[in-house]
Amino acid sequence: MDALTALHNRVSTGKLVEPAPNEQQRQNIFRAALRAADHACLRPWRFLMVEGQERERLGEIFLKAAEQSEGVPLTEAQRQRTLAMPLRAPLIIVAITRLQEHPKVPHLEQHMSTAGAVQAMLTAAYAEGVGVYWRTGPLANNPQVAQGLGLAENERIDGFIYCGTPDKAARQAPDLQVDDFFSQWKAN
Repeated sequence: MDALTALHNRVSTGKLVEPAPNEQQRQNIFRAALRAADHACLRPWRFLMVEGQERERLGEIFLKAAEQSEGVPLTEAQRQRTLAMPLRAPLIIVAITRLQEHPKVPHLEQHMSTAGAVQAMLTAAYAEGVGVYWRTGPLANNPQVAQGLGLAENERIDGFIYCGTPDKAARQAPDLQVDDFFSQWKAN
């Protein structure tokens, strides 16, 4: 698939099954991340891969974090749903920003670089026929999840990228009109 086709047609795939991306697909997806815009070449991103039985351990981390953040016991249904979250895909990539002090590159821009790396991975995955979707939410910002994953004090989770084989054909990308989002600025 050529680059413009992938960029114009990429969509998230919500229903993912085994197998996870193979080694060749992974390398192409990972290499795409390394081309993200990166002011001062800080390379603020890093990624953890969670698969196999480690997904169950991640579910336990999610459950512990959810129980403590709620302040009240979760129902059994909530507990089971939380434990099963990482089982939605055979591979989860945790996108992490390593925040660095830099006089010209604020923390926000470092997060944006990580987001650019994630977007590049999503597009590369689409081009490779791999289904993916990006999740954030309260667990991405939960300090207990960060601790459970072994993050350093200066690291933040920017999302969980769920990867696998699409369970069905990808939906068609919406036909958005360029003129609805782009206009020429004219000085007064």
